[in-house]
Amino acid sequence: MKFQEQFVKSVCFYFKEEGKVWLQKLPEIIRYCEQKWSLKMEDPYHLSINYVAPAKLESGKEVVVKLSIPGADFLDELESLRLFNHQGMVKVNAFDKEKGIIILEKLSPGHTLATVENDEQACHEAGLVIKKFSIPAPSKTRIQTTAVREKSLRDTVVQNVDGYGPLSSHVLRTSLSLFTKLNQSIAQYKLLHGDFHHYNVLASEDTDWVAIDPKGLLGETEYDLIQFLLNKLPEKDVYEVTQKRVDIFTKDLNLDKERLLLWGYCHTVLATSWTVEGDNYDKRFYQMIEIFEKLYLKTYGREIGQYAR
Repeated sequence: MKFQEQFVKSVCFYFKEEGKVWLQKLPEIIRYCEQKWSLKMEDPYHLSINYVAPAKLESGKEVVVKLSIPGADFLDELESLRLFNHQGMVKVNAFDKEKGIIILEKLSPGHTLATVENDEQACHEAGLVIKKFSIPAPSKTRIQTTAVREKSLRDTVVQNVDGYGPLSSHVLRTSLSLFTKLNQSIAQYKLLHGDFHHYNVLASEDTDWVAIDPKGLLGETEYDLIQFLLNKLPEKDVYEVTQKRVDIFTKDLNLDKERLLLWGYCHTVLATSWTVEGDNYDKRFYQMIEIFEKLYLKTYGREIGQYAR
């Protein structure tokens, strides 16, 4: 089978040798799916690091098959889907833990929230989805807290004392200090999506908008919104658009605006670090570091670094 070129590159970049081995097994896994659930898989969607394709059961019912590299990330997603229990989240029809397979309901019409041109409307709709799956963190679960994200940034800081890509050592240390202070002061943990943004919210005839592809994380709702703030940004007036988005989410979801901006800064540094590859990095993410700094200064009259000290 011939796979999408960028899909192959992404799998090999993120999973190295494990990814190469999985890609070789993928045709066999696809055949296994078709035989076990008596379905016929169609051409895949635009792929990132998972193989996702529409399929049709013998009964004629349409579903979506998601194939992932078995391991912690896959198990976290499966656990999250189970805990969210179809509250603002796509429904699971079947799964295979050993082979990294999830059979999901197919959402129709299925276009993403990114297709909504009015940015304010998109924010309001996103807030409604967040409300649907906003539930307290379970007492027993394999899903980790946002401390795991702090550790990811700490590893980068330790390994790159002079800075990393466009990120100076000062920015890295400040964001790490913020991560630590924010994690230590969480009052109430909730079950989070972990990768909530426009492209992970799909239109459904039954319930308007539904989230897909949860990473699974425990923490504050404020943290869960940052990836949304980093996506579908305009070419101009990014500061103004971000300010409006922050105001909408703060009001609609009754959030702590200061913590939202602080999480925005430190997660944006982390998100930027994830994109560094040689001299390349995501410039859309990187620009948001300064924007969160400016928003915090304008709102609270002090530098964001003062909170980190």
